[in-house]
Amino acid sequence: MKRFVCRKIALVVLGLLTGAISQAQQSPHAGHSNTGPVPLEILQRPVALRTGIGELHEKVSTHSPEAQSFYDQGLAYLHSYVWIEAARSFHQALRLDPNLAMAYLGLTDAFIGLRDVSTAHATCERAKSLVKGMSERERAWLSIRESELQFLEDTDNPNGYGAYRKAINDALKANPNDAWLWIQRGLADEGNPFTHGQAGGVDALAFYRTALALAPGNLAAHHYCAHAYENMGRSKDALEESALYARMCPAIPHAHHMHGHALMRASRTEEAIGEFLKTKELEESYYRSEKIPAHYDWHHAHNLTLLAMSYQSLGQMKFAEALFHETFSSPGYTDFLEYNRKCWPEFLISRERYPEALLAARELTKSEWPLARLAGHTLAGQALLGMGSVADAKEEMTLAERETEGLPPRAIAALPYPTTLRANILLQQKNTAEGEPLAMEVAKSIQAMPGPDAWIAGVFELESIAESARNAGDWELADSVARQMILHNPNYAGGHFAFGLAAEHAGHSAEARQAFAAAEKLWGKADKDLPELEQIHKELAARR
Repeated sequence: MKRFVCRKIALVVLGLLTGAISQAQQSPHAGHSNTGPVPLEILQRPVALRTGIGELHEKVSTHSPEAQSFYDQGLAYLHSYVWIEAARSFHQALRLDPNLAMAYLGLTDAFIGLRDVSTAHATCERAKSLVKGMSERERAWLSIRESELQFLEDTDNPNGYGAYRKAINDALKANPNDAWLWIQRGLADEGNPFTHGQAGGVDALAFYRTALALAPGNLAAHHYCAHAYENMGRSKDALEESALYARMCPAIPHAHHMHGHALMRASRTEEAIGEFLKTKELEESYYRSEKIPAHYDWHHAHNLTLLAMSYQSLGQMKFAEALFHETFSSPGYTDFLEYNRKCWPEFLISRERYPEALLAARELTKSEWPLARLAGHTLAGQALLGMGSVADAKEEMTLAERETEGLPPRAIAALPYPTTLRANILLQQKNTAEGEPLAMEVAKSIQAMPGPDAWIAGVFELESIAESARNAGDWELADSVARQMILHNPNYAGGHFAFGLAAEHAGHSAEARQAFAAAEKLWGKADKDLPELEQIHKELAARR
């Protein structure tokens, strides 16, 4: 089975991650193949025209007004990452006009979103068979999709990327006022079609802003601008764009989730939770009404993970635990989703529930994807360290390092695994000369990851490093990482708690008291039996 490298995937986690994406094997079915994660029966189900999903329009070659309407609906779903409904809408358009080539190209884009590249190739070929009925502009889109798919076969090939971008630039020369082409140019700037607007930066933003100058109400451009602003750290702009996007698409789960992203990054955590809960409500209502199992929707587990992390940041561990466990209980159908199941054993390790964490990590080591196995072996090693089994932890580290051999260097550089485990083992063995630089290297890479998912996950990863340093008796490192936690997110109580512990150990009573008081205030709505809070109460009472 051929593997594809995804340069930047939006982590549910939580950040942008490099991963290996599996290409589905091709088999014929009703004119094109589909052996991807979502059954073709679901993707071909008839669908009605919907409201509340936002309005998008792209004139295509059809004599059927209804086919045009369903094509536009597919477009709206496509640019909000609702891949299943996008595919259903494009299929509905083809029922009304079997010669609508652009609907096949819409399906191509939807199947790329579903990580089903072989079916994307097949639908692109169907569009190509209808080229005689396409306008010059539509033929340009066919060229763009063909070059995009060729690039997906080898994303490390600069020639492939150049050809993909050239196809867009050539189309722009012929149609410089076409907002959709400027949006596609922004997507291409991300360097990989799988990211689909989630990994844009300053250059991509310029293309999206150009599209908005030509089509001010284009929700796709507003959506992608919000992501770009997030990745650039422009939180205020991201908040404004995501709020506008949510107003434009009140029935779209991702629109509310997107605004939750921005609210979370602005430390308006309770409001973010409200948006994530709204997303959850919309999704679960959709699954019930359409009789579609939740595990076929990639977005559901992603939203639950961010919701769980938001609760965790407030110290509401009971809510967080239930959600983390729910996401872990649903195996992923891509390496991205499977990898993100790591959040459950990570949470268990943070709560010092090492035997449970070891069991969960062991399950990940049996995954078909190396990325998930890498996380599983690393977290199994972390759990074993917590249980005092250094020798067994070393064995897990060896297995984790073996998993890295099949992954691209870019992937390893972007991941905290297995370097975190190696650093922790070195610290446990009192080898600070080697352990401290490794731990600081991991901390630095964590803070450099763009996007709100990585931002909220990062504070918990830093917290884990600080705890490992304390457990190893390296209080200098514990103090340094605690300070970085506060800089990373000054509104997270755990950072102040970690700093208070380090200050207390150093004999800095005034600093410790101030840090504990800050943590107590920030954990004002935490679980009443939160152990950290109970410890703070005791420490502050002893100083009164």
